[in-house]
Amino acid sequence: MSEDERPLVIFDPFPRSRELIFRDDTWEKLAARTRIVSHEGERMPEALVDKHIGEAALVIGQSALPAERLARAGKLRGVINVEGNFLPNIDYAGCFARGIKVLAIAPAFARPVAEMGLGFAIDLARGITRADNDFRKGKEGYGLSGNQGAFLLSGADMGFVGFGNLGQALLPLLQPFRPTIRVFDPWLPEGYLTDFGLVPASLDEVLSRSRVTFVLAGVTEENRGMIGAREFSLVPDDAAFVLLSRADIVDWDAFLEATRGGRFRAATDVFPVEPVPAGDPVRGHPHLLLSSHRAGGVREVFLRIGEMVLDDALLILAGLPPVRLQAARAETVTRLRSKPGRSYARGEV
Repeated sequence: MSEDERPLVIFDPFPRSRELIFRDDTWEKLAARTRIVSHEGERMPEALVDKHIGEAALVIGQSALPAERLARAGKLRGVINVEGNFLPNIDYAGCFARGIKVLAIAPAFARPVAEMGLGFAIDLARGITRADNDFRKGKEGYGLSGNQGAFLLSGADMGFVGFGNLGQALLPLLQPFRPTIRVFDPWLPEGYLTDFGLVPASLDEVLSRSRVTFVLAGVTEENRGMIGAREFSLVPDDAAFVLLSRADIVDWDAFLEATRGGRFRAATDVFPVEPVPAGDPVRGHPHLLLSSHRAGGVREVFLRIGEMVLDDALLILAGLPPVRLQAARAETVTRLRSKPGRSYARGEV
């Protein structure tokens, strides 16, 4: 295949960058098989997208694809969003009608976020951070006296709110503890959950019967703010509540109020506004274990994104189905409501 015959790729990754997600050898493999029109540091100018969209076989990045632009994209076979969310700037119905694959990189973050979730759970159950703080203040307790309120994860009742990429990555990390895991996910049938050894349950059952609850669901039209004051009242005393996916799943004010008195312990990696303002009262919250949306932001994870993008890009160009990234589904993609990402200059998720 001559250079001019290679398929054209529009590379419009902002707020990502090539350096962030591609090793040199991975990028070179993509460049050897395609012609790449690249623009970084800001969103690709509309005029440049329009200039090349008619020849593009792939869009890697977040370029807007409304119906009128998509109509001119006669050779387009796939769109790979490298930010992480399915954004509302694409005519999804038009893509599905033409068989254009629309993919996102969410699976790349599932494993590292799951590992952080396990770490949160162990910390909350065993009081690791609290014990460290007490020790530094000369208030430590030894043996049993230093474990007031501690509990074992082994054999514990646990609950998942949502069982998508993140839940499926977390499950094998928890299985050595032999827990009973109840799952609330209205998008999944009971038989699917029981095949994983899980117990299908209502949201109320998950919250009221779990010693540890993990919130793992993406934000949709139906679930924004669904865990509020009434739901938090169901959480047992001295239980653990781990918020990993998106802050919009909970009523944030109710979450802060429910945890303020320390009736149950909680951890969060996500916040309604990020970066969190310097004076936000959550910074002084005495009963929250806080993490700055860093659960997935590990250097090796970002480089894995490039590998996954390359693999699925080459499959699409070969006329084969992609296997590594998350495919948008006609029935659900327009119901997702995750916010666009922030600046990634420091390698943030």
